Amino acid sequence: MGSYDTVIIGAGAAGLFCASLAGQAGLSVLVLDNGKKAGRKILMSGGGRCNFTNMYIEPSAYLSENPHFCKSALARYTQWDFIELVQQHNIAYHEKTLGQLFCDDSAQQIVDLLLTECQKGKVSVRLRSEVTQIEKTDTGFTIFVDGKTITTPSVVIASGGLSMPGLGATPFGYKVAEQFGLPVLPTRAGLVPFTLHKPQLEQLSQLSGVAVPAIVTAKNGTSFKENILFTHRGLSGPAILQISSYWQAGEYVSINLLPSIDLESLLQEKRQEHPNQLVKNTLSRLLPKRFIEIMIENKQLPDVSLTQLSNERITQIATLLQEWQIQPNGTEGYRTAEVTLGGVDTRAISSKTMEATKVKGLYFIGEVVDVTGWLGGYNFQWAWSSAYACAQSLISTPKSTVVEQ
Repeated sequence: MGSYDTVIIGAGAAGLFCASLAGQAGLSVLVLDNGKKAGRKILMSGGGRCNFTNMYIEPSAYLSENPHFCKSALARYTQWDFIELVQQHNIAYHEKTLGQLFCDDSAQQIVDLLLTECQKGKVSVRLRSEVTQIEKTDTGFTIFVDGKTITTPSVVIASGGLSMPGLGATPFGYKVAEQFGLPVLPTRAGLVPFTLHKPQLEQLSQLSGVAVPAIVTAKNGTSFKENILFTHRGLSGPAILQISSYWQAGEYVSINLLPSIDLESLLQEKRQEHPNQLVKNTLSRLLPKRFIEIMIENKQLPDVSLTQLSNERITQIATLLQEWQIQPNGTEGYRTAEVTLGGVDTRAISSKTMEATKVKGLYFIGEVVDVTGWLGGYNFQWAWSSAYACAQSLISTPKSTVVEQ
């Protein structure tokens, strides 16, 4: 199959972007992917509209055992750089909430952008190509693909994490890291809905489809203010997906269902103004009526008039609804997770180049690395930024002498 200056494994956001930059700088680049289509996860993202970056990217929005690792790459290729590329391709986009940028039309436009940029760089993209083995040689690497071999001085692993196995996710990248002696941190599903224990699920599944604005707080104090969504399996919605990355099995999360009011003062005022009004009628103006009914059915809220409430009881009601304690049974797992937490340990990789510090010519970019962003375009920006850092290193490395297409 020949020889290339670099071979990139994974035709997703990070892999294609890295390939396009290296190719346009004059390198011969081959992208290999086991799937039928390039950019499968891109096409699924953002409800099919691809939340391609965020206007408020900052290192503190990323989880990693080594929180400083992402700073260099994010600073060198920013959200504004990618937005400029989107504008060059005349892709119309809009801000949804909290700086999240989406295509007006379709996620296909981002895949087309990447493939067009790859074509400009004469990048070869080979789909349905299963890499069975990578061997280190004196001059670089030999890659075994479908019974044939490719030689290259550098290999870029952009194979993603374990989230969404239906789109072809595999542990390939972690296995490569382990083969070459790089530590891999334990992985788990991130940005993923919670499942609930059976008794609570039976109560709350009646609310399936109902969304409520809330503040959700993890045990470590991290909190997010966005909607939560009741589902037939448990809890979802942006605030839940965000907090899932900070939650550990067995822990509780605290949910403030009325984040913009002082409920205790409000109930005391209403008790003065309308003493005979029922508690459930007062609360049903603030929260979904069915939710209040379920809380009364389960004896968590009293079915009485306001005048029957003591100050102490009012405090208890305010605490229940503004510090509602939920202990998830677990998460929906990789099947619906948007990202994978953990992965290749960043302490074994250069933050400047994405190259393994002890294996010359071996690079890791994107989701396979232990860097996980918040919901809202942060993970795509990590893909673009880590790909850029890697490409700059590839471009500055002397080229191979033999190139056969």
